[in-house]
Amino acid sequence: MRALEGGMSHQKFLFAVSVALVLISGLLLYSQSPASKSAMPIGKPITIKAPLGLPPVPIPADNPPTAETVALGRRLYYDPILSSDKSVSCANCHAPQYGFADPKPFSEGVDKKKGGRNSPPVLNAAYFHVQFWDGRAPSLEKGPVQNPVEMANTLTEVERRLNDDPSYKEQFAKAWGLWPITYEMVEKSIASFERIVVSGNSPFDRWKYGHDQKAISESAKRGFVVFTAKNKGNCAACHLVRDKYALFTDNRFHNIGVGVEMGAPTDLGLNAVTKKEADKGLFKTPSLRNIAQTAPYMHDGSLKDLKQVMDFYIGAGNSNPTLDKQIHALDFLTGQERADLLEFLNSLTGEVPADVGPPADMRTEAKAK
Repeated sequence: MRALEGGMSHQKFLFAVSVALVLISGLLLYSQSPASKSAMPIGKPITIKAPLGLPPVPIPADNPPTAETVALGRRLYYDPILSSDKSVSCANCHAPQYGFADPKPFSEGVDKKKGGRNSPPVLNAAYFHVQFWDGRAPSLEKGPVQNPVEMANTLTEVERRLNDDPSYKEQFAKAWGLWPITYEMVEKSIASFERIVVSGNSPFDRWKYGHDQKAISESAKRGFVVFTAKNKGNCAACHLVRDKYALFTDNRFHNIGVGVEMGAPTDLGLNAVTKKEADKGLFKTPSLRNIAQTAPYMHDGSLKDLKQVMDFYIGAGNSNPTLDKQIHALDFLTGQERADLLEFLNSLTGEVPADVGPPADMRTEAKAK
């Protein structure tokens, strides 16, 4: 009888151990699941080669780009499947033919809804410390899917659609090796694609950093002096030019007097994020690379061309309590200096990688429609 009781106890012990092992295995699997924010690409990381005039592209430790995630992100970037009615893709508001920006002052989202800001270029966005005009996103991994006037969708619905698509299931498996597809994988893939959308090797770069004296005109060279000289345009105070590279942004926020009515900014800008009084009307300094392609200008798209931009700065913007101290009238610039400055700005149009347009199959589908 005691032997039988001992046997039963041993069986119970083994059963308990088995249950414990199953639970531990489940916990380990859960801890490695996408829901625990541990999704990492499974492919070999690739090197993004920065073109002449740009520093190395910053890469986050938790999202090293791979050939598979970049290809997947490229497809997602051009696919309207992310929007609620499948009518709007990232490329609708950040189109390659317009320097990855939008030629309209305000982009149109789902149901033709419009926001109140001009779409900032995706080009070279990898170099920004924070994203969007007001800096509300800490990295490229954050997008507009849930914005009611942009894609107006939910993350759950995006996940459902992609998990129901056999071709996406296969592509995600190759890139991430995890199941099911989560939005974390979606945003990281798109961000990896956007990090290869860099542009440099412009005529200016070939002159400044490649030491090719014939790369730009004499007028553009004089314009560079106007751009950088403190007693002239002093544009480089915010649009920085370094000895070995030029991002043409200080990655900071400024109030330059755009969108001001009755002495106050109509858009609170950075203040909407920080709630600080001193941040009212402050917006992130955009890069000037490929600036000739990305009209209209300013956060509200209110200036239609570069001449209007120049005239705006010459007039010192619109006065308001948080106007940047660097803003002052430039009416002393001569007609020749203004023309030279414009020539310089036009020299900033650089080369774009060949593989950042719509994938071949999407181009075919677009033509068919």
